[in-house]
Amino acid sequence: MKIADILNTGKRTLSFEVFPPKTSDKFDTVREATEKIAALRPSYMSVTFGAGGNGARYTLPIAANIEQKFEVPVVHHLTCVGSTFENIDERLIFMRMVGVENVLALRGDMPDGAAPEAWDFHHADELAKHIKAKGDFCIGGAAYPEKHPEAPSLEDDIRVLRLKEEAGCEYFTTQLFFDNNLFYDFLEKVRAAGVTVPIVAGIMPVTSVKQISRIFGLSHSKSSPELDAAIEKYELDPDSFRKAGIDFAKKQIADIYAHGIRNVHLYTMNNAELAADIKNTFGSED
Repeated sequence: MKIADILNTGKRTLSFEVFPPKTSDKFDTVREATEKIAALRPSYMSVTFGAGGNGARYTLPIAANIEQKFEVPVVHHLTCVGSTFENIDERLIFMRMVGVENVLALRGDMPDGAAPEAWDFHHADELAKHIKAKGDFCIGGAAYPEKHPEAPSLEDDIRVLRLKEEAGCEYFTTQLFFDNNLFYDFLEKVRAAGVTVPIVAGIMPVTSVKQISRIFGLSHSKSSPELDAAIEKYELDPDSFRKAGIDFAKKQIADIYAHGIRNVHLYTMNNAELAADIKNTFGSED
């Protein structure tokens, strides 16, 4: 089933993101974790390409297993980083063969020593346009409520969002954020700029103090007073911090739904227990 069709029903959705293993010896462990998450029957799932393309060879096997074994619609991430016309076309052929019809078109994280001048795709709108011309895929894209770290301004980033919609993106999923008001302000500006497709709120529960610097470093997202207070209070109490982090994410999700926003995407980090906790709290509407 196409993700855009799911989002356009107007029903509340809760979807999950998982990532593939980087190496073959981790494949069975990751597959087991993703199967436990798929068994929760989320609205759909997405499978990443791995940072810098690491694990990309395992993205389709994980995605196909979820789609075929659990009949949960799956989004296969594709990135500009390191991609060529030929290998993107090859991946699309194999995706079609195993019944995966949803793609998230991304620029991708810039790896150390990258040589973008050698890539066939430099921006996500170029990748989306290419995929659109290759078949009946539902294409999603990324949105950044606090702007992409490399964008000169939020206004310019929203202009790029329009380009991605024009290139064929039928919905957008946001980078994680911890201040819902920033997300609501972003939505107002996006709609005022003429972006019309569904925008899915991306939420990541913070479950350990050691995650903090990595999350903020990669996402460039701002913290919030409530999250800062939890970090300060439970820095030396891992169990209490985990509970506080999950509770904070639940409050975010509840507030998002209460504001009439119907679609939430949870960055699970392959944690089936966490996904189950969130699913049991919210689920999705029939």
